[in-house]
Amino acid sequence: MTTSENAPSGTLPAGAPRRVLGTTGPRVFPLGLGCMGMSALYGEADRAESLATIHAALDAGVTLLDTGDFYGMGHNELLINEALRTASAAAREQALTSVKFGALRTVEGGFSGYDGRPEAVRNFLAYSLQRLGRDHIDIYRIARLDPAVPIEETVGAIAEAVEAGHVRHIGLSEVGADTLRRAAAVAPIADLQIEYSLVSRGIEEEILPTARELGIGITAYGVLSRGLISGHFARDRALSPGDFRGMSPRFQGDNLGRNLDLVEALRKVAQGRGVSVAQTAIAWVLSRGEDIVPLVGARSRERLTEALGALEVTLSAADLAAIEEAVPAGAAAGERYPAAQMAHLDSEH
Repeated sequence: MTTSENAPSGTLPAGAPRRVLGTTGPRVFPLGLGCMGMSALYGEADRAESLATIHAALDAGVTLLDTGDFYGMGHNELLINEALRTASAAAREQALTSVKFGALRTVEGGFSGYDGRPEAVRNFLAYSLQRLGRDHIDIYRIARLDPAVPIEETVGAIAEAVEAGHVRHIGLSEVGADTLRRAAAVAPIADLQIEYSLVSRGIEEEILPTARELGIGITAYGVLSRGLISGHFARDRALSPGDFRGMSPRFQGDNLGRNLDLVEALRKVAQGRGVSVAQTAIAWVLSRGEDIVPLVGARSRERLTEALGALEVTLSAADLAAIEEAVPAGAAAGERYPAAQMAHLDSEH
């Protein structure tokens, strides 16, 4: 495991290649910024620090900003709007927006299903364009498959938005191989957004090979498993009200202890090579293929700088073997979502 000697911390070496999302998608910086935690599901966030983090990411060369129209009931899109309005012209020019839609919310903040009807697609899109302050969205995807609406109809509606110039590329989120094939038969699919990390490797058996066969890229979220394998999560950490991890099986009781034991094993590998646990985990995802773009959910400039440092890490065959010995496939304790949310994952069926 080595790091670039000439690259400044947190930046991509000059001239380093971008990654392409599938055969039809855009060229992007090798890491994307997942902005959800700046508005929802991890407790309160510092607005000023969130804006500064987005600016710092863009200044470092990051191109892909990932959000959902239901993150904070539109708050996250408005935050990105403000960040782009106050960024440099060059940063605004390079920024690409990736938006998930379709989740139905309650006044209390709960989730009540997903809506993939064509008329709903057009409605969600109109609101997102207004909140983002842009005339198009670069990648648009339904957050979860709507079981009541054939994926062909949902994708067909996004394809119409592409033809109209309101969307540049079509994406998907958390769908299985069969749904990928059906969607790709309707219109070109740029990427599949799906959880992928050292402790979430379910896509490797069927979904990832199918995506590659179809020329569909992967934007991998949860690469640090919501902070679980970041090296910063303590066993006795008190979670704030509204933090999703308070309900996540992997953060509960004995599961948490077993999972943090895996992190300590990974820490030994990382420390022996002079990099952080988080950088090691992100570098592992980067090593899985040039068609994979990890999304990092940094909510502060400090965490962003650490994540960007993963781009300077080169993993040898021996490093990869040591990492996978520390965290074997399938070793995580607990499902990645509570049962009710697992039921919405076409990728798990």
